[in-house]
Amino acid sequence: MTAATHRLAPARMRASDVLMVGGAGLRTRPLRAFLSALGIAIGIAAMVAVVGVSTSSRADLRQTLDRLGTNLLTAGPGNDIFGDAATLPDGSVEMIRRIGPVTAASAVGKVPDAKVYRSDRIPEIETNGLLCLAARVDLLSTVSATVASGTWLNEATARYPAVVLGSAAADRLGIGAAGQDVRVYVGGEWFTVVGVLDPAPLAPELDSAALIGWAAAESYLDFDGHPTTVYARAREEYVTDVRGVLAATANPETPSEVEVSRPSDALAAKQAADRAFTGLLLGLGAVALLVGGVGVANTMVISVLERRAEIGLRRSLGATRGQVRVQFLAESLLLSALGGAGGVVLGTAVTAFYAATQDWPAVVPPWAAAGGIGATLVIGAIAGLYPAIRAARLPPTEALATP
Repeated sequence: MTAATHRLAPARMRASDVLMVGGAGLRTRPLRAFLSALGIAIGIAAMVAVVGVSTSSRADLRQTLDRLGTNLLTAGPGNDIFGDAATLPDGSVEMIRRIGPVTAASAVGKVPDAKVYRSDRIPEIETNGLLCLAARVDLLSTVSATVASGTWLNEATARYPAVVLGSAAADRLGIGAAGQDVRVYVGGEWFTVVGVLDPAPLAPELDSAALIGWAAAESYLDFDGHPTTVYARAREEYVTDVRGVLAATANPETPSEVEVSRPSDALAAKQAADRAFTGLLLGLGAVALLVGGVGVANTMVISVLERRAEIGLRRSLGATRGQVRVQFLAESLLLSALGGAGGVVLGTAVTAFYAATQDWPAVVPPWAAAGGIGATLVIGAIAGLYPAIRAARLPPTEALATP
């Protein structure tokens, strides 16, 4: 039997052995390993946080739409064939109410010459961008708006100089709450502030408006009685059908002069714009992740150069090239996995904090966390492949001769 027959095959490395030798290399240089993992963590945290914040925002939008409803439609005057501003008929609200699936309808009318001021001493040009709108008493329930302070208009106050301010209008006028002694100057008349509204997501035009009763607007401010926006609620399953006949119902003579919209579509469009911005931020996160991967590759290359003697000793003791490759590849994967796990935790924490400040539900999709870890493993494998191959190719005698 020859000596070659008695030559022992190299021992196989178990998974636990791979983890042990891979972790040993990181423990000997903890600061360098931490800084390299930090680069990976920043990239993953950026990506997870961007996805989490975007998803949390969409979850809040869904909750808002579920609460307010997506069955609100609006109709307003457009332009006539000559390009001039059109008007809606006085009876447009009543005609819209007669549409079968419509459950509620109300309206506001712009009072064009009525400016809103906190005092009669303020120059006329300083309008703060506030509108005066005549409002029907059933407007609040139709648009699902709520009162932050005071009360909404009723059949009595709608006939007298009483006003309800939108949230932005109250802020610009410096009014924090409604009260009997709180008054504003509207169109040359003093009106008592009986209520202040919360922000109205489906009717944002109300936020910067002073709302007075329809009859009061006609009596005190010479309002012409033409609605400028009609709000209609329809049964959910018939919203599309109602939308198709709304213009012809609001103005049967010239339906082409009526503009119909669905406020919830505007919110969805805003969300689509947010998603485009999210895509840009994800690109920046990917760049940060790439920079982290370069840091890992740099760390592993330097590690190979510094540990030539160790590599030569292992080879002379019987380690195969494959085992050396596995050792350094394991170090790279462990380094990236640590950074990825830290990045997922950091990104989730950022999402939770930001969602809490915005009063949103904090949502981090599981695929974002899993994808973050998966991305780091791919980056780690790519970053550690060349150093691992280089380490395996070192001849034992040359490596041992390295000082």
